[in-house]
Amino acid sequence: MYRALQERGPVVWGETMGGWVVTGFDQAALALSDQHFSAAGRPPQRSGPPTTMVTADPPEHTRLRRLVSKAFTARAVEDMRPRIQAIVDGLLNNVDGDRMDVARDLAAHVPIMVIAEMLAVPVEMRQTFRRWTDEGMMAIIGRHASDEDKARMQRSGRELRDYFRQVIAERRRDPGDDLISALIAAEDEGRAMGDAEVMDNCTLLLTAGNETTTSLIANGMHQLLRHPSQFDRLRRDPSLVNGAVEEMLRFDPAVHCVTRRVKDSIELDGATLEPKQVVFAIIAAANRDPTHFDRPDEFDIERHPNAHLGFGDGMHFCLGAPLARAEAQIAIEALVERFPKMVLAGEVRYEGHFILRRATQLPVTF
Repeated sequence: MYRALQERGPVVWGETMGGWVVTGFDQAALALSDQHFSAAGRPPQRSGPPTTMVTADPPEHTRLRRLVSKAFTARAVEDMRPRIQAIVDGLLNNVDGDRMDVARDLAAHVPIMVIAEMLAVPVEMRQTFRRWTDEGMMAIIGRHASDEDKARMQRSGRELRDYFRQVIAERRRDPGDDLISALIAAEDEGRAMGDAEVMDNCTLLLTAGNETTTSLIANGMHQLLRHPSQFDRLRRDPSLVNGAVEEMLRFDPAVHCVTRRVKDSIELDGATLEPKQVVFAIIAAANRDPTHFDRPDEFDIERHPNAHLGFGDGMHFCLGAPLARAEAQIAIEALVERFPKMVLAGEVRYEGHFILRRATQLPVTF
């Protein structure tokens, strides 16, 4: 479908979408990074400006990103690597027999356990955290939410906010060595985040980081298993794991589409985009653009160069990319090392749509 769209042109008007559909790599990268496009496409949930980096434009985005960056540092991610390895090893130690479901038994657990540790969430709360994030994401990955689903999503959202409200108050009184305390303490030009901003950005890190990294591990392993020669290359040379993860991000990304809103009139590949129009940057298509990638429909873990858009581009480039990469690299390497004869063993199921898409059932045997 994406190839058919690209054959119509890298920028086309989607009548049923009510916006511009961008499938070319250069054009999508521009839409994600150029000042003519706004990320603040949705109205805030309450009065006042958006309070997360994802839905803010400069200067608010600049301030929030600097503040969160001071807490969510590269050093903090590197310090988590031994714990990520321990979490992955613990989950794989629980595998009983010669079968598992990679999506359900590993991918669904690693990201939530890692971010919960970084937020210093008590162990007894982590299953509740998983439920909150799963139900919170149903609005995006669910096909058609029923009234009951919507009520459950709203209830989970309230419970999560209530939990963070309580924890933020506790950490203000008694800071610890955790991400919430670091967010509270972070200052930019003497200005710190208020409680609402800390809460919204904790929720962002929890939900967005959990869903996308779960997808990266599950989708990535599916592609590795669909391409046995690539699996064998990685088995023989584990040092290829970093490149393998980058190719997974290019070939079958969790996030297929990112929306932007036009701020000022701009011409893009011969099309004139007018203010307030919506742009659908289909990064999953851009990642297969034949004008940018050689052999775009081949899965090659040694592809170089591999400048994909799996983590976005520009000022909104995913702040959690180092953590997602670390989790995926550790999980993928451990699976291949432990189970070198792993093969698919049943139906693979995907859920979602063109915004988010992930393998939710990935049965394998060893």
